[in-house]
Amino acid sequence: MIIQHFVRVQTSTRDKIVFAAMRLFGEKGYNSTSVADILNASGMNAGSMYHLFPGKQDVLLAVLDTYLEGIQPMLLAPAWAEVPDPIERVFALLGSYRKRLTSTDCTYGCPIGSIALELHEPDPAVRDRLAANFAQWVDAVEQCFVEAGARLPKSVNRRQLAVMALTTMEGGVMLSRTDRSPRAFDDAIRQYRGYVDLLLHSRKR
Repeated sequence: MIIQHFVRVQTSTRDKIVFAAMRLFGEKGYNSTSVADILNASGMNAGSMYHLFPGKQDVLLAVLDTYLEGIQPMLLAPAWAEVPDPIERVFALLGSYRKRLTSTDCTYGCPIGSIALELHEPDPAVRDRLAANFAQWVDAVEQCFVEAGARLPKSVNRRQLAVMALTTMEGGVMLSRTDRSPRAFDDAIRQYRGYVDLLLHSRKR
């Protein structure tokens, strides 16, 4: 998982604070995590933290920047290793979320999606970073559909198809976390796969 990798590579005081906050925001949520929680988990003192981050929101911004930097090497690259087909890469990525769900008894939530849902009116700086994370994810999936070329009908909007992948994944994760079962996630992805297959078959016809 992305957080586990970041925890292993932490080096500086800043890293320790950011990665501790990343783990806590994922487990408890942003609002339920206090500065004291972050200090305790990171092993740092208040002086060290406030020297680097004026407040908890500044830590959140650093966490979101870290996620943004990690999308390609820590999320996409492992999911797409040895998957040359661009359409299959999309479903390999979605499958990586299913593995996270099942390995955590369906308590895993997409960290960016969880933060976006929790913060109903985020400040512009936070909203911009959330948007950047979502956009980079969608960009990567859109590129897969672009690389599929003529296998998909020319009329298909590749960007919208990629956005649909994101919303299908996020909705499936949310329902599966609620039910503590991957069934809703599987149902959502199965329907999305069916739609993509229809597009592929319509092009062949």
